[in-house]
Amino acid sequence: MIRFEQVSVTYTDAGGPAIQGVDLTVPEGELCLLVGPSGVGKSTLLGAVSGLVPHFTGGTLRGRVTVAGRDTRTHRPRELTDVVGTVGQDPLAHFVTDTVEDELAYGMESLGLPAGTMRRRVEETLDLLGLAELRERPIATLSGGQRQRVAIGSVLTTHPRVLVLDEPTSALDPAAAEEVLAVLQRLVHDLGTTVLMAEHRLERVVQYADRVVLLPGPGEAPVSGEPADLMAVSPVHPPVVALGRLAGWSPLPLSVRDARRKAGPLRERLAAAGPAPALTPDRAPAPGPAFTRDPAQAPAPAPTPAPAQAPGPAPTSAPVQAPDPAGGPAPAAPLAEAVGLSVRRDRVETLHAVDLSVRPGETVALMGRNGAGKSTLLSAFVGLHEPAAGTVRVDGAVPHRTRPAELLHRVGLVPQEPRDLLYADTVAAECAAADQDAGAPAGTCRVLVGRLLPDVPDTTHPRDLSEGQRLALALAVILTARPPLLLLDEPTRGLDYAAKARLAEVLRELAADGHAIVLATHDVELAAELAHRVVILADGEVVADGPTAEVVVSSPAFAPQVAKVLAPLPWLTVPQVRRALEVSG
Repeated sequence: MIRFEQVSVTYTDAGGPAIQGVDLTVPEGELCLLVGPSGVGKSTLLGAVSGLVPHFTGGTLRGRVTVAGRDTRTHRPRELTDVVGTVGQDPLAHFVTDTVEDELAYGMESLGLPAGTMRRRVEETLDLLGLAELRERPIATLSGGQRQRVAIGSVLTTHPRVLVLDEPTSALDPAAAEEVLAVLQRLVHDLGTTVLMAEHRLERVVQYADRVVLLPGPGEAPVSGEPADLMAVSPVHPPVVALGRLAGWSPLPLSVRDARRKAGPLRERLAAAGPAPALTPDRAPAPGPAFTRDPAQAPAPAPTPAPAQAPGPAPTSAPVQAPDPAGGPAPAAPLAEAVGLSVRRDRVETLHAVDLSVRPGETVALMGRNGAGKSTLLSAFVGLHEPAAGTVRVDGAVPHRTRPAELLHRVGLVPQEPRDLLYADTVAAECAAADQDAGAPAGTCRVLVGRLLPDVPDTTHPRDLSEGQRLALALAVILTARPPLLLLDEPTRGLDYAAKARLAEVLRELAADGHAIVLATHDVELAAELAHRVVILADGEVVADGPTAEVVVSSPAFAPQVAKVLAPLPWLTVPQVRRALEVSG
């Protein structure tokens, strides 16, 4: 169905080819997963299938790419729309209409399908993706995850023979991601659709793949093979594979179910080792100058009181409420607080009577399904929404009544769409503007960028960065002002595992230095690794608020892979397991 014959792509002014030596065949009716670190050319390879590369992106394509027998060099993207459906990393760039139902119908209108066929397919897609309640909603009012589902649905209605998906679950909550992946499975198995997908959240998708294509590095030829074989050598892999590597399991498990079948001896070793070594949190090294707050403002974080940190012996039969994996600061006056907060948007109450406090040195993960109100709550803390009821305070200020220039030094928000913060033509210009706005010494922002984005040249235009790289740049811009409260909305979207590890290290240092951090995230692995507390929202209300292990382990949707594999033992991450095994010998 898809054939690459010695394909290379080189963009204008690039130092080398984005992809090189690609010789690959994807048969009809396969789900092929494209993996590799950020910047190795995954999006370029996907774009070559749809014809966007090079007809839209520019550059030089050598070799030959055919889809259903059509050569993409001689067929422009519009001449492939009846065969190839594409959803990119940015759903907003995909939309051409104003409402959900119109967007689902647009592609079929372009193909001239009969009205009856269009109506039937719209209804089928609304049901498949759980969008029926949103059919008349303006797209501008949807959450990031809802937009992602609409973008996927607008492609599915045309019934393409090939689906090309770039990070399709990155903005989805765990339940919505499972729904989308179930739909893709049905298309592959029942209709023979060919799916080519790039995804960083491998814990969600690798077990569904028929084949994995690994791009080891920039310009290196891809390697194709069975998922378990490729995961054994891949530099990017999900926690369940990392656990399998640590335990020496062969073949490596790709799903929680497979791992649990192998994990009996490992659970016995961990139970005998005792929980204390595994639950000692990773402590970041002393932060460098780029991350240091004013010492007069930064209270020193202290360990969590004993009841939240000291579990009893690990049980052998009944589930437990595991202790907080990251430790936590001692009780202190809240740095930010919402009391009885209600917010209305377009006459709809999106938050209702929310109580939330965040203390210096504390990291809080804000979780819940798409549309639960997470982004609205973060926006209220930066003054973008005036409360309909209740109060919001940040560092003693009322956000919606505080001048932006003053609020900048109290709270910083990195939104889901980082381009909203980026206006300059180069990375260097963005950094210079951030230094000026924050009143920081020249070069402060650039040091942060170098920490988060190694090897990104100053002359790079922000639009030429990947989604994950743009997010890292936006985070550096916000951190330049050293706000005591840092808010991040889906901070790992588009990040590979290495980039996520760098982000986690920076956030640990910030928390250790007294910054309060709130993460609105669907990334259960990040929450397990970083958060002292997890707060779950549903329909604009707080339904859970407690230590991370207690909340996530008790929720099947939000439990990390390691917790599911090793339950009822209280380990949440692979580093905790590694430490326990090292201590026990």
